Order: sequence, then C-alpha cells, then structure tokens
Amino acid sequence: MTTNTPESTVPAADAAQAASPTISRRGLIAAAGAGSLALGARPLWAQAAGAAPVLKVGFISPRTGPLGALGETDTFILAQVRKTLAAGLTIGGVKYAVEILDRDTQSDPARASQLAKALINSDKIDLMLTTTTPETVNPVSDACEAAGVPCLSTVMPWEAWYFGRGAKPGAPSPFKWTYHFSFGGGSFTTSYTSQFAALPTNKKIGVLYPNDADGNAIRATLAPELAKAGFTVVDAGPYENGTTDYSAQIAKFKAERCEIFNTFPIPPDFATFWRQAAQQGYTRMVKIAQIAKTGLVPSQVEALGPLALNLGAGCFWHKSFPYASALTGLTGVQLADAYEASTGKQWTQMLGSTMSLFDAGTEALKASTNPRDKAALAKAISTLKATTMQGPVDFAKGPVPNVSVTPVVGAQWVKPAAGSKFKLDLLITENATDRNIPVAAALKSYS
Repeated sequence: MTTNTPESTVPAADAAQAASPTISRRGLIAAAGAGSLALGARPLWAQAAGAAPVLKVGFISPRTGPLGALGETDTFILAQVRKTLAAGLTIGGVKYAVEILDRDTQSDPARASQLAKALINSDKIDLMLTTTTPETVNPVSDACEAAGVPCLSTVMPWEAWYFGRGAKPGAPSPFKWTYHFSFGGGSFTTSYTSQFAALPTNKKIGVLYPNDADGNAIRATLAPELAKAGFTVVDAGPYENGTTDYSAQIAKFKAERCEIFNTFPIPPDFATFWRQAAQQGYTRMVKIAQIAKTGLVPSQVEALGPLALNLGAGCFWHKSFPYASALTGLTGVQLADAYEASTGKQWTQMLGSTMSLFDAGTEALKASTNPRDKAALAKAISTLKATTMQGPVDFAKGPVPNVSVTPVVGAQWVKPAAGSKFKLDLLITENATDRNIPVAAALKSYS
C-alpha cells in the first residue's frame, strides 16, 4: 500500500502490528501496547506497495463538527484496514496495491462535495466509499454520479439517499455509478412495531422530525406505516436544525399524552429538546423514548446524565451481531475488544458499520474483472452479494435498483454490569428484522 494521506493518521501502536491479510484478535490487542517499538519505523503498509499497480480508494466521513462523534472510530478502522490490505489485492491474476485517501467533512455538506470532487479530479480515485447521514453521503454520491466514479455508501435511510437525490417511485433508477446499502423506513417500521409492543402504552407516538433529508424521508415513510400498525402519530411538525426552544412541541406531546416518543435529530438538538422535555415534565409520562441518528454512540447519551438511562435506540450494528468481517475475519466482539484495548473508549455502532463499508468495497473490487475500469467496477457493485460485519449485502434484491437493505434492531441504553468501567451499556431488546441477531434483554419503561 502507498503512503498515507495528509488528513489521516495511523497510531504508532497500530504500525507495530505485522501486515497480515487477516488480523488476529491477540495480535490486534497486543499492537496497542507496542507503540514505542514502532516510533520512527516506516509503516508496513507503505513498504508493501512495490511496483504493483495502485488502486486508489476515497473514504469520506464526518469526524469533527456536530456529527463528529459518529466518526470517532474511523481512525482505528482505517489503521486496521490499511494493515489488512498491506499485502495488496490480487484481482484477475494481477496484484494491486491499495491506497486509501480519507477525508473529514467537518459535518459540512458543501465541504463533503468539495472533498469528493478533489478526490475524483485531482487524486483520480478508482472507488469512493462514504458513510453517515445525508449531510455526507448525498453530496458525495452526487459528485461521483456526475463524474462517473463508482461509489458505495451506508448509514442513512435508503429512501433519503434514493428519492432524496431525484429518483421517482416506479421509474427506472437514474443512477449508474452510485450504490447504497443501509436501513430504511421499512426496517424501522418492523423494528419499532416490535419494540413498541414490548410494553403496555396508550399507543400514542409523539414524533419530532427535522426539516432535513432524514426527517422528511422518515416522515414520508415511517409515520404512515406506524399509523397503519394501529398507533396514533402526533407530529409536532418540521423544525429547523439548530432550534433552541421546543416548548411548543413539548406542550403538544403533553396535551396529547404521548407515551411513546420518537425522533431523528442531529445530536445537539436532541440534547436540547430532552433537557427541556424533562424540565417541562414531559419525560415523566414517556414509557418508550425511541431515538435515532443521535444516541448511536456512548458519548452522545452520556452527556445527558441521568436522562440517558433507558433511552431506546435503533441498532444497525452491535458487537453481538453474528457476522464476521469479510476483509479482516474479525468477529464483532473481537473488533470491539481490540478497539477498547487500543483506545480506552467504549465500542460504538459505527465501528462495525464502517468496517462493513470496507468489507463491501473490497469485495466489489475483487468481483470486478478489472478494478481500474470504472464501468466494470460499477457493474460488479450492481450485482454484489457479500457478507459484511453488518450482515448480508445483496444488490440484486432491491427493493429498488442501486439499493440493498440491511437490518435495524431495537436496543436500549441501560446501567452496565457490575465492574464495568463504562457508564452505560447498549443491549439488544428485539430482533424482528433479523432473527439471527441475539436478544439480550427485555425493554424497560423509560419513566
């Protein structure tokens, strides 16, 4: 693999690990304590490139700004991926070095677009990988579609990716170069109806959906399905990201006695809303508080203090998922343990989902007859069938062209077991979208 990019860092501890195509759990954890041995050494993945032709893979995600918590595991994953790919990829009898050019959007959609165009036009990438929310994924996908560069993305509702970028229901796909595997409104509907049936409530759901790509897609897809399932949906109306006063919405939920609450906000907005909801007495009547987009990583919920306990979360990856990484061979538990040993931080959902993006990306490269041929690579993605750490990906199944749907299961933030060094634990409480995923606990009432 060729040299690292200016915006990326590989921890010295990680550089000490042998460049094996499959990383063992023991080797990965041991590397975390070997930083002093690696200082000054040329990275092993840089030594392996030789004269092999180079495949350039762009990777764009938010690592700073309001969405930065969702990218806090990226540096660790990038280090593991680079080590795994240090020996290169053999495709069609040709051995390629793989260079990953990673970029931070700073949570800015305009910057995401600019970074994508620079990687396409200046760095001449062969494949783009991008993840996490419409604010990142859509502008990057649009830049790739316009330039004719294959792009694979994940972690945002597929409806917001597909219809949010101009596709029409029932019409042929307008996309030739961009592909997305992730959850969707149907995934949430199945999971939420299962989760909400776990406790007796009045079946009134107060929904707080923002006026953005995520919120509008969920309002159009999830809310009607919940109503069909017998719930009364009380929509407080679209609000703008960055709103600081939610008194009107809280008053409406209290007046309607909404015992279930659901929202898809950016993390700072939920913290503001939930603190105000507690101050104004709404949280005392809530039996199920189901959050998404926020609440994915421990730091987001820990900041709420006692208000975080028993919040429900949509879980698109958990360390107990029964799928191993196609790229590294690691199980979810092995990856989570290695991350915690290396960083001292608690594992997060993004750890497995980002690894899954590299799983799918490398499988697509291997499935193409010529990965330097962009049309051949796009065709390989369009028929890709692979098992990632998140679960199976199959673009032949739909539900629409260019999309493969992955599961979301219900989970809840609870007090950790005795002896844990972390403040909260995330336990799976239902598995209606994938019965292979183990359920760990029964749902508890928020209030």
